[in-house]
Amino acid sequence: MSTTQTRQPSRGERPDDTGAFAWLRALGPRGRRAFGGAFGGYALDSYDFFTLPLSMVAIAAYFGLDKGQTGLLTTVTLVVSAVGGALAGVLADRIGRVRALLVTVITYALFTVLCGFAPNYETLMVFRALQGLGFGGEWAVGAILVAEYASSRHRGRTLGGVQSAWAAGWALAVVVYTLVFRFVDADTAWRVMFWTGALPALLVVYVRRHVEDAPQAAEARRASADRGSFTAVFKRPLLGTTLFAVLLSTGVQGGYYTLATWVPTFLKTERGLTVVGTGGYLAFLISGAFTGYLTGGYLTDRLGRKKNIALFAVLSALAVLAYTRIPDGANTLLLVLGFPLGFCMSAIFSGFGSFLAELYPTAVRGTGQGFTYNTGRAVGAVFPALVGFLAEGWGVGGALVFGAVGYGLAVLALLGLPETRGRELV
Repeated sequence: MSTTQTRQPSRGERPDDTGAFAWLRALGPRGRRAFGGAFGGYALDSYDFFTLPLSMVAIAAYFGLDKGQTGLLTTVTLVVSAVGGALAGVLADRIGRVRALLVTVITYALFTVLCGFAPNYETLMVFRALQGLGFGGEWAVGAILVAEYASSRHRGRTLGGVQSAWAAGWALAVVVYTLVFRFVDADTAWRVMFWTGALPALLVVYVRRHVEDAPQAAEARRASADRGSFTAVFKRPLLGTTLFAVLLSTGVQGGYYTLATWVPTFLKTERGLTVVGTGGYLAFLISGAFTGYLTGGYLTDRLGRKKNIALFAVLSALAVLAYTRIPDGANTLLLVLGFPLGFCMSAIFSGFGSFLAELYPTAVRGTGQGFTYNTGRAVGAVFPALVGFLAEGWGVGGALVFGAVGYGLAVLALLGLPETRGRELV
């Protein structure tokens, strides 16, 4: 069950290649196809997720919801995603990474489309919860698929590249949202947003035809009697790792999803921005996020996994406090600070794919990563709902500060986890 081996150059890797895209060349043809599949899956996962936060004001008006009920839609999605992530992780260890990836993509696409047909709030909540099953599993499975192709030298940058797909999907969702809500009545526009969630069907065709598991990792997984064992991640020597990894994921994702869920509402209701204006402000936030993912991937290879996460946890907390304390009327400053806010809260995620993959042996890598990342997501999902209820008395801007608490939890969790930079995956 060892997770390390002597460092050897990966197939396609040249030790003297130090160019900006050396990490991509080192993957080799099969690895690059896997990267394309994982990138596309995560981008469309992000797109389907953001159809809800961007449409929340229209949905709340259509069904007559208060802020607590509206926030609960996101919370239910994230809570159920823990179940989906755990199941997808086990599937990835038992039937392979690519097959599990296909299951997750089909699931989140199907139920996103069905959300657009929801006749009432209760049905929408059920469909959104079921969407969480696929949403929860896609990232962990895709990240492991690519991590097992990447060398330790470039793994942080490679997984940071996969992580940047989240910003790409977010940007696509904002563009579609801006167009749909500009030309379609709000009572119908939110449904159209969900119907566009059928886009991942195109990715399924590509993955089925062109993507396969990393051969050496697949062989090691099949040879192990412990593959996909859920109980193994709760036994020594992995128990402590699992508990602290869950706490780390809880803190980071609690902070992140608080902002991702409520910033669009904050800009509209407390800053009075129009749909087009909100899209412009979000463009700065998303640009910062994309840059942060790539920068964080580079730094996680240079500084180490733990230092990168600790650095951006502190910076993210400070950015949240600054962003929500900008005085009324200073919307230009709000625009400018959107970039560093997006940068910091995204750069912290760049090391997650490599860090969690390196914490677990091959036979239970999917199980461990899927469970810890998505359990953290589910517990962190309490944050958006709590902000929704607190916003009734504090206002959305005041309640958003609660997201900074999550980043403090992340720093504490790092004390119980080892540094894994340089670790090769068997």
